Amino acid sequence: MHGNQSHKEIVEEADTKGRPAGLATLLALLIPQFRKHRWRLLVGFLALIFVDFLQLIIPRILKTGIDSLSAVTASSGLLLKLGGLIILIALLIVLLRFVWRTLIIGFSRYLEQAIRNRIFNHILGMDQPFFEKRTTGDIMAHTSNDLAAVQMACGMGMVAAVDAIVLSVAAIGFMVHIHPMLTVAALLPMPILAISTRLLSARLHHRFNTVQEQFSLLTEFARATTISVKLTKAYTLEAIQALEFDRIGKKYVAANIRVAMVQGLLFPASTLIGNLGLLAILVFGGRLAIRDVITMGDFVAFITYLQMLIWPMMAVGWVANLLQRGVTALRRIHTLISSEALLLDPPQAAFREIEGHHFVIKHLSFSYPTSARRELSDVSFTLHSGIIGITGRTGSGKTTLCKLLMRLYPVADGMIFFGGHDVNQLSLDQLRSRIAYVSQEPVLFSDTIRANIGFGKEEASPEEIEQAAVDAALHEDIIEFREGYDTLIGERGVMLSGGQRQRLALARALLCDRPVLVIDDGLSAVDTVTENRILEVLRHRLAGKTVFIVSNRIKLLSMTDRILVLDRGRLVSNATHHVLLEENAFYQVMYRKQQRHNLTENR
Repeated sequence: MHGNQSHKEIVEEADTKGRPAGLATLLALLIPQFRKHRWRLLVGFLALIFVDFLQLIIPRILKTGIDSLSAVTASSGLLLKLGGLIILIALLIVLLRFVWRTLIIGFSRYLEQAIRNRIFNHILGMDQPFFEKRTTGDIMAHTSNDLAAVQMACGMGMVAAVDAIVLSVAAIGFMVHIHPMLTVAALLPMPILAISTRLLSARLHHRFNTVQEQFSLLTEFARATTISVKLTKAYTLEAIQALEFDRIGKKYVAANIRVAMVQGLLFPASTLIGNLGLLAILVFGGRLAIRDVITMGDFVAFITYLQMLIWPMMAVGWVANLLQRGVTALRRIHTLISSEALLLDPPQAAFREIEGHHFVIKHLSFSYPTSARRELSDVSFTLHSGIIGITGRTGSGKTTLCKLLMRLYPVADGMIFFGGHDVNQLSLDQLRSRIAYVSQEPVLFSDTIRANIGFGKEEASPEEIEQAAVDAALHEDIIEFREGYDTLIGERGVMLSGGQRQRLALARALLCDRPVLVIDDGLSAVDTVTENRILEVLRHRLAGKTVFIVSNRIKLLSMTDRILVLDRGRLVSNATHHVLLEENAFYQVMYRKQQRHNLTENR
């Protein structure tokens, strides 16, 4: 825990750790999986190497056949024997290719799964400041495009690298055995490939990073547009949104084309160099064959070995491409999973016996990590069991107070106490497991009503789920649906009204049956009659527990035990409804306005 360190200092300290990670640091993310699957990789690469050597035997067989034909010593039996040997080698190559593809490419998928799980677990452990700095589209890009690039680099990238090294070294060895000087002539263009690859790879790294950033923007825009499609239709902005999506898409395509331009130079360069080597063999090797320095079989075998080298030459550019993409993507993933939460469990967060569920707030001041504005200033109060109302003008700090009670943001030591302990001495799980939360905009999943209510409690029985719905005044609405509790509510509960969504979230919180319930304006879309029914249920069901209700409805606030009035981040009153009507000017004005509104409606 950072104690009395300010949020600004914490953020600045975290930002200094965001320097680009070195290659050794990035490889540390992969090494555990390589160790875990070392036998799979060993067998896979042995099969791959064996395939390469089997391929290298074929030109030797061709040399034997061609030399025997040139010397007019060939027989049908010899040619059949050589042909059968080639077929046998081809079958072995097919079998061994199946083995290495299954083992090595399979390993890359296991690696992908492990990194994806690590990213997902890390995201689950992060706090609110983390999500304020990163969009959903950016996070999704890490688990899709970035992860796919790492998988390709550690799958086909490794295969191509090992294959190219083994095949090229062995092929060059056979070529040297046939004629050293001819080999030198054939390989003279190779430095050109190395230099061009080095120059182009640097550009590829930068351009691929731009592609990933554009993909993040595209994903985030598509996500935001999809979840707000009703708003888009209400304001008839379909054409504008489509144009904006097309604009971002064009930038993404343009970034990909710039990457393709670099790739388009790498691959033709490799092919060109291979053909230059072939030209050297035809010119110089042909003369050697005419002068009988090498046999016709050696000449054909030499050409075959050079053709085998074309793939490694091309693989140099392709592997460089894959590795550059993989390193860039892995660095982005490392940046994500190395980010630290500002809100951490204390080192000595052993289990502590919590006495009751009362809150003591002492001189609480708070600013969001990305803002210098004080959201709460010197707030102090003590709350025991009962129903506590929280009210105040917009921006007075009501929601911020609820978030701090939920431990969604860090606070300095000695400001918030729960059950007799400073919250900074309690583990996050220990505190949050005692608090249920209902927000004004509830988070619902594209699943059934039953699954959404039961989300907070594993293995909740149908009876418990139904009782929670009854207590939240939602049961009667549910049974009117054709599928009842098995009704699919769509993305973010699109099938439900605002009041139904809020009551569903309340039912979920009630099912958890925790000692503290925080309702942050979570009944704002519910009519007053239903709201009164719910509050009566809360009084009965949550007797002896602590309930916080944020609201500006006088009718609801009048039914609470005490009311906290906030104004510009300060606690200006902490009293009952009747006392506030006599002493608090804001509460009096709010009361008179709502009284006039009710009279107008009743006429």
